[in-house]
Amino acid sequence: MSRTLVVTNDFPPRQGGIQTYVQALVSRQPLDSVVVFAPSWVGAVEYDAEQPFPIVRHHSSLILPIPEIRRRVGSLAREYGCDRAWFGAAAPLGLLAPTLRDNGVERVVASTHGHETGWVRVPGARQLLRRLAAGVDVITYITQFTRGVLEPVLADVTTLRHLPPGVDVDVFHPDADGSSVRQRLGLDVTSPVVACISRLVRRKGQDVLIRAWPRVRARCPDAALLLIGDGPDLDRLQAIAGRIGGNGVHFVGGVSWAELPAYYAACDVFAMPCRTRRGGLDVEGLGMVYLEAAACARPVIAGTSGGAPEAVRHGETGLVVEDPRSPESVASSILELLEDPSRAGRMGVAGRGWVEAEWSWDSLALRWRDLLA
Repeated sequence: MSRTLVVTNDFPPRQGGIQTYVQALVSRQPLDSVVVFAPSWVGAVEYDAEQPFPIVRHHSSLILPIPEIRRRVGSLAREYGCDRAWFGAAAPLGLLAPTLRDNGVERVVASTHGHETGWVRVPGARQLLRRLAAGVDVITYITQFTRGVLEPVLADVTTLRHLPPGVDVDVFHPDADGSSVRQRLGLDVTSPVVACISRLVRRKGQDVLIRAWPRVRARCPDAALLLIGDGPDLDRLQAIAGRIGGNGVHFVGGVSWAELPAYYAACDVFAMPCRTRRGGLDVEGLGMVYLEAAACARPVIAGTSGGAPEAVRHGETGLVVEDPRSPESVASSILELLEDPSRAGRMGVAGRGWVEAEWSWDSLALRWRDLLA
């Protein structure tokens, strides 16, 4: 049986989006078909003991393509008889591909996650991506937007294939109960609720949601806006809320992954009007929160940044705001759904069906296996 050596800096118990991506794909592969090489992290010993596949930890918290690591990955490929390799994040570990080929690996795949679209605009980083791409068989991308940026730079040296992140449809589902969240925040069961779950950074658009809120409250006086997450923009956002009165705006703070379904279930509409900043260097790769909300049968409102519109079927599973910088436009989209609950409900049902059909981790794990075959 073919065996894949997974070389990654992003793996549990460290938390994050790429860590979730790598773990979700690897954990759905046949037993004895994968070996993981990852950095050490607090709690790694306990985590590794519970996994059904071997995990080899580097002695530090970072793996780089240096001579010591080249020797180590070559030795692991031979020891475990790996004829396939996957880099959970292409740069910089993709530079190890020639070493793996020298040690019996026949096919190499490396994944990108969206931030590389900024790198290709910087000459030194662009040359690094081209160099590592030339050594692998496939570079995966998460959205058509990211492909459009990467393809002119990489298509002549490697093959590009679509492998987006997915959703655990058994965790995020329409029967999740948000009543405890509403009760804890003092919200009536009939109050219209809009939620944004994300890091508090300018790209995500929480500031525009806050500025839009007086317009929403003018027509829905008991509407509540839940801002769920932490981040460097908290003080600025609280100041904006203070200047407009802040009625109905709730800063919830960060919540655990296990609590997320209840927060999606507590809202009637999910909204994150993300926008591109810094001349395209600060851009939304995809926006998994839209798909998690849709999996919970909630209609979503997205901005136009990067791949975000690809996580929404405009008019079917939600709405894409043409001008996510405009409080008036964002308020109009929110009211369009809050004031038509039947339409919003149909969008939620359509979103759940779309996620089940095209965005589940199980189907994407099969695609991953095919790319390595």
